[in-house]
Amino acid sequence: PLWVTPSGPSQKTTLDRPAVRLTAMRRYNIGRPATSNERNHMQREIMTSIPFLSQPSAAAENTEEDLAVAQDLKDTLDAHRNGCVGMAANMIGRPVRVIAILLEGEPVVMINPQLLKTSGKKYTAEEGCLSLKGVRQAQRFEKIQLQYQDEQGRQKQRTFSGFPAQIIQHELDHCEGILI
Repeated sequence: PLWVTPSGPSQKTTLDRPAVRLTAMRRYNIGRPATSNERNHMQREIMTSIPFLSQPSAAAENTEEDLAVAQDLKDTLDAHRNGCVGMAANMIGRPVRVIAILLEGEPVVMINPQLLKTSGKKYTAEEGCLSLKGVRQAQRFEKIQLQYQDEQGRQKQRTFSGFPAQIIQHELDHCEGILI
């Protein structure tokens, strides 16, 4: 636990001393935003609020904060890898255009992904989502061409097909506030 409660009115803890309390608050980033050197990346809670998830996400600006969101997204995806293959930042409560998908077992972050082209047959897929209960049908294309930035800010353009294309289309829908 972060705070220790004394067991009686006459007992004190070391956290009752102002200097120790301030040090603990700094260590655990209480009362102020963490700096980049202090920022602990971690698994985040999954957002289930339909009104929140239905809002389009803003463009990421490749700031330290957006990169921290990307890392938290990867950590959360990794923690759910047994039942999840992709996530969008709004699923962890951050409405910015950042997605992460598992490609060949490794999380890959895509910042400001933009669908350039679809091709191949359009098909109906059954998809689940960590933010929603149950399985739903969604229309997907077999092949997509995507433009995005990686975590180093490099512009990428890549073609995906099959299941990776389906995952990306699902996460792009999240970025647009579209729920399956």
